[in-house]
Amino acid sequence: MTSIILLSVFGIVNLFLGFLRSNRLLLPVTLLLLLAVFGLNTLDWNRGDAAYLGQSYLNGMLVVDNFAVAFTGIVVLTAVLLLPFSRSYIANQEANLAEYYSLLLFSLVGAIMMVGYNHLLMLFVGIEILSVSMYVLAGSDKRNVRSNEAALKYFLMGAFATGILLFGIALLYGATGTFELSKLAAAIQSPTNASLQPMTYIGILLMLVGIAFKVGAAPFHFWTPDVYEGTPMFFTAYMSTVVKTAGFAAFLRLLVVAFPAAQDFWLPTVSAMCGLTLLIGNVGAAVQTSAKRMLAYSSISHAGYLLISLVAMNGQLGGPSANGLFFYSLAYSIATVAAFGVLKLVADQRGREDYAGLNGLARTNPLLAFSLTVSMLSLAGIPLTAGFFGKFFVFTAAADHGYIGLVVFAVIMSMVGIYYYLRPVIAMYLQPAPEGSEGAPVVVDGTQSATLVLLIVLTVALGVLPGLVSGLLK
Repeated sequence: MTSIILLSVFGIVNLFLGFLRSNRLLLPVTLLLLLAVFGLNTLDWNRGDAAYLGQSYLNGMLVVDNFAVAFTGIVVLTAVLLLPFSRSYIANQEANLAEYYSLLLFSLVGAIMMVGYNHLLMLFVGIEILSVSMYVLAGSDKRNVRSNEAALKYFLMGAFATGILLFGIALLYGATGTFELSKLAAAIQSPTNASLQPMTYIGILLMLVGIAFKVGAAPFHFWTPDVYEGTPMFFTAYMSTVVKTAGFAAFLRLLVVAFPAAQDFWLPTVSAMCGLTLLIGNVGAAVQTSAKRMLAYSSISHAGYLLISLVAMNGQLGGPSANGLFFYSLAYSIATVAAFGVLKLVADQRGREDYAGLNGLARTNPLLAFSLTVSMLSLAGIPLTAGFFGKFFVFTAAADHGYIGLVVFAVIMSMVGIYYYLRPVIAMYLQPAPEGSEGAPVVVDGTQSATLVLLIVLTVALGVLPGLVSGLLK
């Protein structure tokens, strides 16, 4: 709760800092605040009566348990690691940096609500706070037609998805008479609710559709490539990490706490969604010529791997399934920040987002090339990277529950992923650098270099010593 208060208050204060003549103070102040929020969040670990009861706020609508603390840590850490790559906005007089940072802080409030909700209305409020902020940021480059198109598509499709989600919540309330997750589970399981089962199941299905849209899972993924491509690179990176992490944490909490009694109904739907997402994401990424659009389809494919954790859930916010989701989200977020960070630096100075824009980068900027290589290997699930153990934990949890066919299909799709993740590496190391200004070294400041080094260290450290964080959610 302290994190929500700090982020909300400073989000408002940050708007007034925008009146300063210089924007240079905004980045370090925002970074310090996020680091303080990250530290205060860790103090909530193991607080409350038990690890997974935690502390409740707002008349029990919001819970701060270990699950919420862990995923709050991921989204705040991701924001911290992303911020150094926003330095180009400081020199841009047309950029509304104070407003950008405030919207990011407000969106984090929504993300934290989504990972700790205990009431369906709190889930709805969290999703809306996060979504509205992202609608605005997607169209922040007002003079770019692609950015305007991305914002319009995201807003219109998001509005329909929100309506579907809210209709599902309304049907569930009509069938059970409650919004609270634990009471919802008891009402669904109660024999007296048998006559209202059709309404209950339709409500559950509509909620699955609404949340699947938010996390970019097929067949509700259609907005993702165009929105990711048109959104400014920095906000695309934020969208593909923070939004996805919060969405899947909310998804798992909903299925584990509210719908365990209806597992026989929603499990086939989520399983089919998982397989379709893996297929569309990986095949779609393999045929792209733009590195940014490839990462958009890659984001869809990783939604498929994360869905495997939901299929293999064990009925509690802990154990192999929750640990797999947590570790995979962390590994994916770190690698994605590094990938988009390098692409943003290259795109800003070379003016290209395709693979050809990366040609010869290993000769002009060895650090950028190595950082992007490590991130690609991690996203592909190559050993000695965090991404390998992320997939290992997810696949192991699914195999232990008997989903061997799904695991085999996911492994095959991972092999497809190796193909398109190696394409940027080949461009950087085996293709000649372009002539003229396009082939000049990309300028990288000290803070960005240090962040890239930290991202490399985190990726390799979690790939060598996964036990550092893999058993947190017991």
